[in-house]
Order: sequence, then structure tokens, then C-alpha cells
Amino acid sequence: MNKTKTPWHFLLLLILAGESVFILPFVLSRVFRPTVLQSFNLDNIELGICFSIYGIVAFLSYFFGGPLADKYASRKLIATSLWLTSAGGLFYATFPGYNELKILYGYWGFTTIFLFWAPMIKATRIWGGTSSQGKAFGFLDGGRGLVGALFGTLGVLVFSWVFKTDISTANAEESREAFKQVIIISSVIISVVGVMVWFLMKFDASIENTVVVEKITLSEIREVLKLPAVWLLMLIILCSYTGYKITDLFSLYARDVMNYDQVRSAQVGTFLMFVRPVIGVLIGILADRSQTTLWLLISFVVTFFGALIYALGYITESETALFFLSILIVASGVYASRALYFSVMEKGRIPIVFTGTAVGIISIIGYTPDIFAGPAMGYLLEKWPGIQGHQYVFWMLTLFSFIGCIASFYYYFLYANRSKY
Repeated sequence: MNKTKTPWHFLLLLILAGESVFILPFVLSRVFRPTVLQSFNLDNIELGICFSIYGIVAFLSYFFGGPLADKYASRKLIATSLWLTSAGGLFYATFPGYNELKILYGYWGFTTIFLFWAPMIKATRIWGGTSSQGKAFGFLDGGRGLVGALFGTLGVLVFSWVFKTDISTANAEESREAFKQVIIISSVIISVVGVMVWFLMKFDASIENTVVVEKITLSEIREVLKLPAVWLLMLIILCSYTGYKITDLFSLYARDVMNYDQVRSAQVGTFLMFVRPVIGVLIGILADRSQTTLWLLISFVVTFFGALIYALGYITESETALFFLSILIVASGVYASRALYFSVMEKGRIPIVFTGTAVGIISIIGYTPDIFAGPAMGYLLEKWPGIQGHQYVFWMLTLFSFIGCIASFYYYFLYANRSKY
């Protein structure tokens, strides 16, 4: 890998872009899930189907978008993705019907993945060089968490400010109008970030020439497929990302089980996102000073025990302190694994020049929770309302985190003897 160090502002732009692109399809529904369900007249299953359509389009986009990242400059692909995603937000703000909403989520599946995902991962790996992969990806995911938290906080402030009456007595129309302003402001910010990336994130020519190829051949794809790290990372990311999708439900848990109102439940989602930057930065620094693969294993162990607390039904309305403590435990494990799973590519001997192709292949399986997690959670929550449905969801997280423990242990076992980067 090229040892020329790229400027810090490159990573800052990647962080800003890396979360901004997902604000509209995911972050707003994570922070304002009860409001989204009400404003669009959806139930949990219907919203889950929208996420599944996103996931199906993303499934194809990962594979075909991966090689694209090895051929074209990252900044151009990332900026274009941000602009197209922002345009979808303007349609979102009209509160389209259920069928149109499904089409919009399919559109976002293309704009946020095909042109964006592999270029972001490759650019981050380039920034990390040979000695700072943990820091690069830890700061990326932690920074994305901070950006998401700031967007969430801004959204809650705008949402609260728009109300002309007491929020506890607001009707559905007032809630919808407030949420519309949140969507429009988010769309404008995303578009501005695209402009910043286009003009300010230009890699040095000496770096660009070593990480871009004219074309990717089938034989080169086959070579990537032969790497054990690629197959293990598919499973590791599958388990970690399932956990990440389940964290979307904490604001809903606050409403359904803890009996919080819309603003307090949104604040729970925002609090959760402030945990992410702290975990990302800490785990990135720790990983570079020891073993990224070991810390990846530890993160799954933490997630497993955190999920058990919820699955066993210990978190009830009377257990407020335990509720927030358990959020912290689950979030720490989930966000640590997210921060680290791409940082171990270097240790797994995946060539830098084929990073985009490898990311595309890995992501086909790794991010399938975009397809099945939403409907699965929606079904469990609608079939068993209240705490029981949430318990079943956390049993799902317990199972996936256990599988993640096994896969990450094997990855650690395979590559433990390799010197640190």
C-alpha cells in the first residue's frame, strides 16, 4: 500500500459524506420512527418492506458498484451519490403513498450504494495506509455516528420548534408538517456536502495511479473469491449489520415498553448515536495498538451479553437506569464491530488495488439484513405487541452475535500470527 499520508480533511469529508448519504433513508426513521409510521400511515411491517426493497436494490448495487470504485476517482462517485440521494429527499417531503415510498427506497438503494459504498471504503483504506487501519475505520464509523447524532439533534430541535402548540397535544397534521421541515433541511445539507467532496477531496496523483485499474477481469474476481478473509468477512458483517439494524428499534422500545412520548423516544435514539463516535474513536486507537482481529471478537462477545439482557425481559418500564445501561452495552458491542470489520482487510491480505471489488463481493452477503431484518422485526413486533415482540427481536440479535463470535474467532485464529500491518 502507498505510504504517502493523505490530509486529515480527507477523512473528515469521508466521515461527513459517509453518514449524510444515509440520513434520509435510515437515520430519520431511526430517530423519528413513531413519527414516520404516523406521518406515512404505515405499520412496522410496511416500513420493513420499504427497507427490504432498499436492500434488494442495494444487493445488486454492491456487486456492480464494487469494480466501479477500482476504476474511477472516489470523490466523483461519492459527490454524485450525495446529490442524487438529496433529490430523493425532496420527493420524500411530499409524503408519497405507500407504493411510491417503496419505489423511493429502491431508488435510494441505488444512489447510496452503487455510487457510494465501495468508493468510501476504498478511500478510507487508502487514508489509513499500512499502520492506521484501525484508526481510519474507527474514526470513520465513530465520526459517522457523531454526524448522525448531530443530524438527529438538529432534527429533534427543528421538530420541536415547528410546533405551535404543546407537543403532547399535537395532532397528526402538525406532526407531519414539523417532520417535513426536518426532511427539507436534511436534503439541503446533504447536497452541500456533495459540493464539498467534489472540490476538496482530491487524492495526490501518485496515490491515485497506484490504486486505480483500467478494468477488472473475471480472473481477478476469481482471485479475490479465493481469499478466506473475503468469505469470513461476509459472515462477520452479516452478523454485525443485523445488530446495527436492530438498534433502530431502541426509540420504539422507549415508546412501546418504557411509555415515552414522541420527543423523549426520539431523544433516546439520539442519545444512542452519541455513543457511536466515542466507541469508534476508542476502539480504533486500541485496535492499532494491539490486534484489530482480537477487538473484533471482543465486540461480538459484548453484544451477545447485552442482547441477552433484553431477550430475557429484564428491561421494563420501572427499570429506567438499567434501560440506558443496557443500551450502552449493546451499542458498544455493535458499534465496535462496525468500526472494525473493514479494518481487518489489510491483515486478511486483501490487495489494496482490488479493495472496491472485494468490498462489493463481501457486501452482497454482509448487508443482506437490509433485505430480511426489517420485515423480520416488523413481523415479530406486530405479531406480539409490547415487550414480548421486542424480546423476540433481541433473541434474534443474541443468535447473530453468537455466530459473529465464532466467525471472528476463526478470523483471529487464521491471521493472528501476521505482524501488525
